[in-house]
Amino acid sequence: MIGVFVNVATVLLGSLIGLFIKKGIPERVSGAVMTGIGMCNVCMGVTGVLDGENILVLIAAVAIGSVIGTLLDIDGRINRLGDWVSGRFNAGGSNSIAQGFVTASLVFCIGSMTIVGSLNSGLRGDHEMIFTKSFLDLISSSMLAASLGIGVMLSAIFVLVFQGALVLLAQFVAPFLTETAIAEMSCCGSLLILVLGLNLMGISKIKIADYLPAIFIAPIICLFL
Repeated sequence: MIGVFVNVATVLLGSLIGLFIKKGIPERVSGAVMTGIGMCNVCMGVTGVLDGENILVLIAAVAIGSVIGTLLDIDGRINRLGDWVSGRFNAGGSNSIAQGFVTASLVFCIGSMTIVGSLNSGLRGDHEMIFTKSFLDLISSSMLAASLGIGVMLSAIFVLVFQGALVLLAQFVAPFLTETAIAEMSCCGSLLILVLGLNLMGISKIKIADYLPAIFIAPIICLFL
């Protein structure tokens, strides 16, 4: 778990740096940076979606995931967490906190580097890929927190739970997380990152959190193909 703890620490440190920088950034500049991050998310999303190998897996995963997410009201729960944090720390509106949390969680946890690195850490004690990812997340969290606020720091919880579960359960999940399954997970996650970018630019207002289960549905569907 040492790799996961290091990754969580870098996200927290980067977020603190970003929040410190945010205080000295004028609102109009912060808005421009947020739009820029949205544009980068769209670019990352488009690139990642192309990694998918079967469009039917994407369609089925998003459809099933949206049903599960809506019934569980994931978006509403995250917004309520944002309300609590906002009231406790006077950290801005709940929507911005939720947006920062979801955006950062997807950016930090979606992709083959996260999954393969966590499996390597759990199966062989090889933390090299996770350490590399941690350094990248240090930079990313600083930039994200400077525009999206404290919600980015809260994403450290998701990093701990998601990557920690992969490391601890590596021996059990490794046989199911084939190259195809990882590619489809990344494809689903990249689609959500793309839509997040559109939300950040004010083009859409889609409840991304309600679609998060799609990421975990994709590898399950791959088992039946």
